[in-house]
Amino acid sequence: MKNLIVGMGEALWDVLPEGKKIGGAPANFAYHVSQFGLDSCAVSAIGDDELGSEIVANFDEKNLNYKLERVSYPTGTVMVELDDNGIPMYDIRQNVAWDNIPYTDELKAIARNARAVCFGSLAQRSEVSRKTINDFINDMGDGDDTLKIFDINLRQNFYTEDVICKSLEQCNILKINDEELEIVSRMFDFADSDFENVCKALLDKYNLKMLILTCGVNGSYVFSPGKVSFVDTPKVEVADTVGAGDSFTAAFIAMILKGKSIVEAHKRAVEVSAYVCTQNGAMPVLPQNLVD
Repeated sequence: MKNLIVGMGEALWDVLPEGKKIGGAPANFAYHVSQFGLDSCAVSAIGDDELGSEIVANFDEKNLNYKLERVSYPTGTVMVELDDNGIPMYDIRQNVAWDNIPYTDELKAIARNARAVCFGSLAQRSEVSRKTINDFINDMGDGDDTLKIFDINLRQNFYTEDVICKSLEQCNILKINDEELEIVSRMFDFADSDFENVCKALLDKYNLKMLILTCGVNGSYVFSPGKVSFVDTPKVEVADTVGAGDSFTAAFIAMILKGKSIVEAHKRAVEVSAYVCTQNGAMPVLPQNLVD
């Protein structure tokens, strides 16, 4: 039986004002899924350098399963500055290890054992990693219980309309925030429609199981055929928001895979992401009451 939950794409160091912290949306996703007691795996590439070795040591310390191929490119880094509201601004270095994830026989075997994969647009900025992600998704098959989550994660100028269209065709769950929805709306000439109609149009056009829309302090929505769930965003003292969206996705998917309803999964995802906002960095240990 397929049981592996995979976060696939960038693994890197977020260099924050207080120092560097492990980052990358797929690794954040895989780590938080693992806290719910599910078998997860972070898939990426690292350099044959000290930063790469530190990522391995960090994942080992967190008991996070991983498939990190060593390649002849430097381990990825992102310079992160926080604005007055704790919102991160990113300077993502290019031509790094996670741009060059090779598709190996071992990775193909992981794909065939994967019940869910979460991927984004950022790691598809390079042809090598884009092909690897596409091959992985294709090798997962199309079972009814197989979840392919496109957590769109538009960063800087590292995306194209072609990549977004292809990813929407490959996924069955879309996770997007309100700013990203505006960009996608303009791409697809939905700009004159309100956000709910855009979400419903995307849900229908790409035959999605669910569309998750996060709107920061203005709450979040989960659209599914014929239903909409809305949950307010709790007011918390924000340390930083790095990784909060990834923890939301991870908690939501973990709860769905545990058989919870969309409403139950949505509520837990909001609680988890709110907690992560109160902590520094993307991978805090979650309190037991949030993972039970």
